Amino acid sequence: MKIAFFDSGMGGLSVLHHAMKVLPHEEFIFYADEDNVPYGTKSTTQVQKFVGDAFDFLLKQDVKAIVVACNTATSVAVAEMRRRYDLPIIGMEPAAKKALDMDGTKRVLVTATPITVKGRKMELLIEKVDKDHLVDRLALPELVTFAERMEFNSQAVTDYLQEQLEPFDLSKYSSLVLGCTHFNYFKDTLRKILPENVQFVDGNEGTVRELIRRLKERNQLEHNAQSITYFYSGRQVTDPMELERLQKCLARLEKMYRI
Repeated sequence: MKIAFFDSGMGGLSVLHHAMKVLPHEEFIFYADEDNVPYGTKSTTQVQKFVGDAFDFLLKQDVKAIVVACNTATSVAVAEMRRRYDLPIIGMEPAAKKALDMDGTKRVLVTATPITVKGRKMELLIEKVDKDHLVDRLALPELVTFAERMEFNSQAVTDYLQEQLEPFDLSKYSSLVLGCTHFNYFKDTLRKILPENVQFVDGNEGTVRELIRRLKERNQLEHNAQSITYFYSGRQVTDPMELERLQKCLARLEKMYRI
């Protein structure tokens, strides 16, 4: 049986990329909802429908677990998917607690899409972990657009990030939380802008760790040759140019992995 990774677009590849390193004997499906990306600027109702359609498709693909490698989809739809389907469903959480635990005295900046930043799930998370009111939030919707067209380190990206980060005194921050899986593509550009005291934090490692825990509980870890099948909104990706695009994204993520 296969493990499915689902995202609105190319961002979820960053979670799959980590899973490929620690689960070398699994068969993976990667489903990017390219017809409807981005999710973060759409309504909750729209995103819930998109996620439901994706799950209806994935449950027909002999999957044993689904990783919702999308913070926006997790925030608005994972609870309903867990009520609807009886298999491990692992979502993404903005790693605010992890960031706070790393320092505990300096501020933390959580970046995400607008729907995640403003969502009730985020509010509850911050209320639970941010007892000293150290967390700030920032929506960076344009990064998703940049990532989808594979524009990772242009002057336009730099200008956008500098403009959005300008209101914050970054000397007072210990970490920047990458609360959207698309944001992992921009670590090198961000590193040039951020002072050395600001570290990157994301939820990829914790998400994959939870996936492994759930599969071990069910005795469902495999010993097969690793493979990946790609789908765009339910259509298998076979076009050589699109497969090359996906490989370029994974190569980019390998570089960002070391930052």
